[in-house]
Amino acid sequence: MKKMLWIALIVSFCLIFHISSATAGGTLELLTWKGYAPKNLVDKFQDETGITVKVTYSNNEEMIAKLRATRGAGFDLAQPSQDRISSVQEKYNLYQPIDLSKVKTDQIIPSMLEAVKKNTMVAGKPHAVPFCWGTSGLVVNRKYAPNAGDYSDLLNAFYNGRVSYRLKRPTLIALSFAVGENPFAKYSDAAAYTALMDRVGQAMIDGKPFVKNYWTNGDALLEAMRSGEVHLAMAWDGAGWKLHDENPNIDFIAPKSGALGWIDTFALPAKAKNVDAAYEWINFMLRPENAAAFTNAEKYGTASNGAVQYLDASVRGNFERCFPMEAIVNIKWYPPVPAKLEEIEGKILDKVKAAR
Repeated sequence: MKKMLWIALIVSFCLIFHISSATAGGTLELLTWKGYAPKNLVDKFQDETGITVKVTYSNNEEMIAKLRATRGAGFDLAQPSQDRISSVQEKYNLYQPIDLSKVKTDQIIPSMLEAVKKNTMVAGKPHAVPFCWGTSGLVVNRKYAPNAGDYSDLLNAFYNGRVSYRLKRPTLIALSFAVGENPFAKYSDAAAYTALMDRVGQAMIDGKPFVKNYWTNGDALLEAMRSGEVHLAMAWDGAGWKLHDENPNIDFIAPKSGALGWIDTFALPAKAKNVDAAYEWINFMLRPENAAAFTNAEKYGTASNGAVQYLDASVRGNFERCFPMEAIVNIKWYPPVPAKLEEIEGKILDKVKAAR
């Protein structure tokens, strides 16, 4: 009798162990951008956890389309940009709230965590945490523009004929901040936003003689700065760092009124099956040494607090030089954009383009 009881206990233990192992393992269905799940980190994660990672590459528009088609099923974790979540959630209910008690939030830069919580809040609950980020600001040739420091210098007669920027909404937003306004705070007031855009648009028209060109192609902008045709431009941080590697006189600057920033996130689809695996991946990818491996490969900033100490020297130099913590705290993160505002901005940009 005792022998039979002992055998039963052993069998029960094995069954429990098997079930627990299966629960701890399984498959993580990840919907993400190219480069966001490097093979070396996927392999490391699988070795550590026993969880198999299946990656589907996508972008913001495709993520929305895929999740709409399944009503939030088919994936355990997605990585939309933070400004593409709350409006989509309110309309289609594609995501579930993030349980921050399951996220190692001490691994996340506080200002970024708060920004994403605020901008993905639906029904009083956050729906994402930050993963990586990038910015636009000023790319400056210090040999010719030693004192440039804010977006207002794009309209400065001192740089006559040596300025370049895009005729796109980020320029309107940037110049609004440079004159002391907060355009994001006016998103809910169409009349006030229109008045601000009119003001900024007129300033762009007045400063049009100083513009060498309105760039549309990033490679062409790089060539213009290499050749010295352009001394001052509004562009992305990565463009400035690429030029800095070639010519130390040229570099990216986080403007005094704040760089404009995007954040890509982690968000749980509404019908995710392996939620535990999703949280495992989130915490794994935000672990400083793993986040640094991602940034070393892709050059995007990481939301991981402390990852900078693990970065390659050249990559770390870019972030330490251009983004001390006060500059990171001053980044103006894009919130969701009400559709009607893009029409207002489009009319202003058309007016600037047509002006002589």
